[in-house]
Amino acid sequence: MSDSRESRQYAAAGVDLADAESAKERIGRLVASTRTALTAGRVGAFGGMVRVPGGMRKPTLVMSTDGVGTKVLVAQQAGRFDTVGECLVNHSVNDILVHGARPLAFMDYVAGAGLGIEMLADIVEGVARGCRAHGMDLAGGETAQMPGLYAPGHFDLAGTIVGVVEEDEALHGDAVVPGDLLLGYASTGLHTNGYTLARKIAAQDLGLGVGDLWPGLGMTVADAFLAVHRSYARAVTPVLPRLHALAHITGGGIPGNLVRVLPKGCKAVVDPGTWEWPPLFRLLQEAGKVTTDEMRDVFNLGVGLIAVLPEDGVAAARAAARADGIETWVIGRIEAGSHGVRFTG
Repeated sequence: MSDSRESRQYAAAGVDLADAESAKERIGRLVASTRTALTAGRVGAFGGMVRVPGGMRKPTLVMSTDGVGTKVLVAQQAGRFDTVGECLVNHSVNDILVHGARPLAFMDYVAGAGLGIEMLADIVEGVARGCRAHGMDLAGGETAQMPGLYAPGHFDLAGTIVGVVEEDEALHGDAVVPGDLLLGYASTGLHTNGYTLARKIAAQDLGLGVGDLWPGLGMTVADAFLAVHRSYARAVTPVLPRLHALAHITGGGIPGNLVRVLPKGCKAVVDPGTWEWPPLFRLLQEAGKVTTDEMRDVFNLGVGLIAVLPEDGVAAARAAARADGIETWVIGRIEAGSHGVRFTG
């Protein structure tokens, strides 16, 4: 059987190799735009290569794999695909930042069915933009067309990040002691968590489509839900030596993530009166009749990152965040006691 006949049969089954090649060419250009001084190997190779920075005493690789959850469904419904790629990168950067690591390389994975060239390129454009913003190499990735597993036009998005830190400078939470303060960093909205509940409230409780205006916000549902997950790298990196721990507030909210960096014998006491929930979260709670406890378990409630640090380091940390345009609040403290997170109200 000829190659053209095989290609036609494959296209009839749902995978167009010609379209795939066109997408690869454009995506290859995007990948090339992220190459750094540490990049090795060639664009389009079977594996991505990146050098470990020189001059480090005991370089330790920090790796993380994650996705953006059902935020991709909002992107699919709105027909806007460039922000979810950037969200994926920023989320991943924050996940290794909490260990004090700086990013070296990233790899993305897009799987779906009936994904058009422009759609794929828009997704990777967001990934590449996020990589360039962090001086990080987009070392490669995979695009898989899988009709039968995914409905036409639907997709999932995931990525893997590799970073590096001096082993004796890595943050683990073991330096946290009673008397440390909790510094909360403002989020830009939902980030990449809680979308299953948020979408249900918007669609079922309020009857809103992605193009409809969200009552009281002055923006569409798509604008509110597709806001880019904030990266905290520039705000935090200058003061990393002053910090005892960092918690990225993702799925599980403040209680489910802050507890992960607390040593035994320490509890975090959070004062919810120290910051205001952004209006979106109040609207979600009211429309969905969601309890405050569940809101805390599902959403970040306006706090995307928490630093645990001694009191004498707070001023410098707040100044570094302010220089990057990020609002912060002292939202609580560490006390001796049973391991866990407690809210004062």
